[in-house]
Amino acid sequence: MNSPVMATGPHIHSKDNSRRIMLDVIIALLPAAVAAVVLYGLPALWMILVCVVSAVASEILFNLCTGKAQSVGDLSAVVTGLLLALNLSTRVPLWQCVLGSVFAIVLVKCAFGGIGRNFANPAITARVFLLAAFSSTVAGGAFPKAVDAVSSATPLELIGVEGAELPSLLDMFLGLRGGAIGEGCILALLLGFAYLLVRRVIRWQTPVIFVGTVFVLSLIATGSLTAATYEILAGGLVLGAVFMATDYSTTPLTLEGKALFALGCGVITFVIRFFCAYPEGVSFSILCMNILAPWLEKWTRRKPLGGE
Repeated sequence: MNSPVMATGPHIHSKDNSRRIMLDVIIALLPAAVAAVVLYGLPALWMILVCVVSAVASEILFNLCTGKAQSVGDLSAVVTGLLLALNLSTRVPLWQCVLGSVFAIVLVKCAFGGIGRNFANPAITARVFLLAAFSSTVAGGAFPKAVDAVSSATPLELIGVEGAELPSLLDMFLGLRGGAIGEGCILALLLGFAYLLVRRVIRWQTPVIFVGTVFVLSLIATGSLTAATYEILAGGLVLGAVFMATDYSTTPLTLEGKALFALGCGVITFVIRFFCAYPEGVSFSILCMNILAPWLEKWTRRKPLGGE
């Protein structure tokens, strides 16, 4: 008598896979990428191309050297390169963009087993690495071609400085201010956010709680609605909240865990901005909460009746 074959039944089939999800993320990032090129010109285009090509090439070479099956078809390397580029300013030399892409793919993603096994978001980790290694070029930001800047300071550095001349809130919303090439045009980022919501790639809770926490704490600290609004429009907060704090593999799976993750990101961002020497905070907050994500998921996982 033949032994029975035990296998998991395909009771639930999803039309979405990693490639489809990554393609949706790329499409959602296109408005921000186009806005970056319009605002910053060819330097932004070169940064995007160099970061994406370097990320894809790094994954291909790593798989060749280790004898693993090629995985670039899932498009995750493209997403990583694109996100890294959008988190940098045109002050960053192209060779540093290449170094950041290699770091993100080889050391953060592939060394831990590839997509779904990395402990932190590769793009955000690479940005923190570049910031620590090359703070003179990565910190701060460049200004769009249409802006006549009299100071190299970004709006986030000028908030609360007496006598400082800040861009209008409309300019902040449209990206006519200094910073990373992908953080400025909030309109483009919100278009991508809407697309991801419609496609059901992400839920609204994480970005809204993240941004809302920073807004509320900033309002309490400053007592100014205008200052709190500047805080959420500046410093890459919307870019990080929508596209990096929602990463599947480095955030909790449970809804309660996602809420705690976003709340933690918001609190850490606020603390760094208001009580530390570094004015930004978004990258560090997401990286810190990435490390805590497994525990948040464990604490918020629902137990079956009678389970321990």
